[in-house]
Amino acid sequence: MKPVITHPFDISLKQARDIQENLRKKVILRVNKSKPESVAGIDVAFRGNVAYAVCDVFSYPELKLIEESTAIREVSLPYVPGFLSFREIPVIMDALLRIKFEPDVLICDGQGVAHPRGMGLATHIGVLFQKPTIGCAKSRLIGEYEEMGLEKGSMSTLSYMGRVVGCVLRTKTNVKPLFISPGNLITLGKAVEIITGCIRGRRIPEPVRIADIRSKELKRLS
Repeated sequence: MKPVITHPFDISLKQARDIQENLRKKVILRVNKSKPESVAGIDVAFRGNVAYAVCDVFSYPELKLIEESTAIREVSLPYVPGFLSFREIPVIMDALLRIKFEPDVLICDGQGVAHPRGMGLATHIGVLFQKPTIGCAKSRLIGEYEEMGLEKGSMSTLSYMGRVVGCVLRTKTNVKPLFISPGNLITLGKAVEIITGCIRGRRIPEPVRIADIRSKELKRLS
């Protein structure tokens, strides 16, 4: 996989904000391929200023592992809420550049358009690579929603400044919900459908869960 758009990452927060505002104009929330045949989970672990990225590609809906790509890189930017992508994308990009089997959809452990400037990690990657992406976060960054039931499949709309930016989805009964938002080249409905199709009895969708385990293993063994 190769990015269609590139920009510098070792920059000031003002420059990062300007890049987010410019990239936001390129976001397209529609479906190009209604039935994906493969999905990838992306996760990054950190030890100090070193980042460990894993991209695991699976068949869909079977979720059989097709390929795994990893990357390790030193990072210079600290974690700043709203600018996570500038810290994580360089190492994620290294991993994606090594992928031979290009997945139809990328699922990120982070936000999509449910972001103050509509440019969460999934959206940022989706625009740079011009790929369908989904943000699947464990916690809320922005937005308001009404509490839903405790049963698996319960869902509530996530809204921000009068606009729907995602949904809150309970993927396991009596367990905390996930915050799902479209990244790029996908609709919210399709994003929820794919995430639901990736659940295998746990809270976290399998592609992201496995990538999370592998990124921690990569950090431990490096």
